[in-house]
Amino acid sequence: MRRVIVTTAGRPDEESFQLAKLVSEELNLQVVPRKKRSVAKLSEIYDANVIVAGKNRLEYYGKGSSTPFFFHPDTAAFRLKRLQRGETEPFLEACALQNGDSFLDCTLGVGSDSIVASYAVGEKGRVAGLEVDPVIAYIVRRGLKEYETADSDLKQAMERIQVIHGEAVGFLKRQPDESFDVVYLDPMFEQLIEESINFESLREVGSHHPLTEEWVREAYRVAKKRVVLKAHFRSTHFEDFGFERKVRLTSKFHFGVLGK
Repeated sequence: MRRVIVTTAGRPDEESFQLAKLVSEELNLQVVPRKKRSVAKLSEIYDANVIVAGKNRLEYYGKGSSTPFFFHPDTAAFRLKRLQRGETEPFLEACALQNGDSFLDCTLGVGSDSIVASYAVGEKGRVAGLEVDPVIAYIVRRGLKEYETADSDLKQAMERIQVIHGEAVGFLKRQPDESFDVVYLDPMFEQLIEESINFESLREVGSHHPLTEEWVREAYRVAKKRVVLKAHFRSTHFEDFGFERKVRLTSKFHFGVLGK
């Protein structure tokens, strides 16, 4: 993994300094004074990815990248609005989640799908999300707890999610049989999909793990009801691993279901 440093915003206030200090302590990273230098310059000097502690959020820049990763509920906010209006949600239809269910997201990323799942399973349910990159896990964990919104349903759904730093297959191997109702797989798409505002930045700094037979096998063992796969519509993963593809004619990605 590439080295990571922490710095402040370009014109830091006390809040920015304190946040940079806190992040450096919790992630055991070096704090580098900004000194009016650009993020790109700091990244070049230290040959590192850069976390910028701003006033209201953390931004994570891959080396040489001008597009930061940061926490945002992304598509989840308007997807919840649609659900509140009684509209359907393809992701939830594929997962068949019910109130009180448990849901394991093996590839949390920015957490949009997990937020929708958390809303669906409610207070009695459980949603856990795995993220192999420690910095992304940290940023998303903080974001889910601290993001400010007037939508109480969205806020509560975010706060209920448990973020776990760990690699999916290794984590699954440590779980008992049928310990989650639904196990969800959303490996980095083979082709860029622009439907998410944060996908490109996540792709630049995130870890990329291809779907494997072992991963699917362990997910199936751990799932009580089904395993759900999300992949690009051109992906052969559905057929390769035995998923029933749910075709969506107007979408660039499909869902696949491996039921029990």
